[in-house]
Amino acid sequence: MTTLIAVLYIISFSLFIYGLMGLTGPRTAVRGNWIAATGMGLAVVATLLQPGMGNWWLIALGVVLGTVIGVPAARKVKMTAMPQMVALFNGVGGGAVALIAWVEFRTTEGFQHEPLYVAIASLFAAIIGSVSFWGSNVAFGKLQELLPGKPITIGKLQQPLNAVVLLAAVVCAIVIAAGGSSEWLIIGVLVAAALIGVMVVLPIGGADMPVVISLLNALTGLSAAAMGLALDNTALIVAGMIVGASGSILTNLMAKAMNRSIPAIVAGGFGGGSAAAVASGGGEDRPVRSTSAGDAAIQMAYASRVMVVPGYGMAVAQAQHAVREMADLLESKGIEVLYAIHPVAGRMPGHMNVLLAEADVAYESLKEMDESNSQFPQTDVALVIGANDVTNPAAQSDPNSPIYGMPILHVNASRSVIVLKRSMSSGFAGIDNALFYDPKTAMLFGDAKSSVAGIVEELKAL
Repeated sequence: MTTLIAVLYIISFSLFIYGLMGLTGPRTAVRGNWIAATGMGLAVVATLLQPGMGNWWLIALGVVLGTVIGVPAARKVKMTAMPQMVALFNGVGGGAVALIAWVEFRTTEGFQHEPLYVAIASLFAAIIGSVSFWGSNVAFGKLQELLPGKPITIGKLQQPLNAVVLLAAVVCAIVIAAGGSSEWLIIGVLVAAALIGVMVVLPIGGADMPVVISLLNALTGLSAAAMGLALDNTALIVAGMIVGASGSILTNLMAKAMNRSIPAIVAGGFGGGSAAAVASGGGEDRPVRSTSAGDAAIQMAYASRVMVVPGYGMAVAQAQHAVREMADLLESKGIEVLYAIHPVAGRMPGHMNVLLAEADVAYESLKEMDESNSQFPQTDVALVIGANDVTNPAAQSDPNSPIYGMPILHVNASRSVIVLKRSMSSGFAGIDNALFYDPKTAMLFGDAKSSVAGIVEELKAL
């Protein structure tokens, strides 16, 4: 039986890795998910075969509850709410690890007679798992607009208070590792870590939320790997390290895409604040040029290349299918249609890629930021659909702007720009977008889906 369990674990984490490889492209992503899910199924079976496994009715109850809650939630969630679901489900993983660490403390009477590495790994998992759970819940609240998207902070005292709470969690953990067996100590670790998760994410604004989701995902993976070390569970170690490593790499890439360091993001205080909008200059008094669906259709019908720049506004309006229909009409007229994708457009990594893949947009038409920027000067019309901060020229031209230095899509290098937006409101960063006042820019106000549908009807009539 021991050999069978080991073989099943080897097969399972091999499937994890192979499934992850499939996530590199939309054509293989679904298959990759199924392969990884099969690996997880084998890992669960191997765990249930462990000697001494009992309480089968509790296990069955957990499986039933997880299925009843998870499957409908995943099937019914709207694409606009996908970031919230990712944050919530990721947090559940961290919370599960924290609870397992608590159970291990209780069953071993405070890690008595356990090797020191088991205590250290379990306590590390408890702290990181609790931080991930509560931080993810705060991120969910911000994304779901149950909490304000702007930074919530107590000012200069925020970081010292965070340090004090972190020190409290570490001190409780050290006392436990040194032999302390009072259950109040492990409760202190979990509560202090929970406060850290809440107090670290609350001061982070909406502009940084994609990076936060990725960072919390990495923390959940690391906590799972640590717990796997404590439990001597190979599959949990490998799966946790895969999640932790991939999440860490993605977090670093996302931070670079925003020209911000990870410590600066964790320090918070950026994104969603009205002060930033005031600091960027009173753009609301500057003139803007509006257009109609008919004029936009004519302009694109006589173009050689149209570059679509999607943002969160497209996700909110669920306009991706209408965009695909518009692109098909333009391509039938011999017009090249490409999509410029910024790494942090939307509310989670790859948000725009997922939306466009859902509408069966060819993967080859999706261009990353560097490639898009090289093609904007040869683009006749750039159609910006709900994107804001990632197209703001102030990131290049205004040293006083909070986003100065952030790599952006060079939409203003196009021959003309059409912006689809409900209003002149600011984006996640809470600052005015100079692109809207560029003489070559025309604003098409309204719901993105309705605006694109109007353009489609006008194109059909041409």
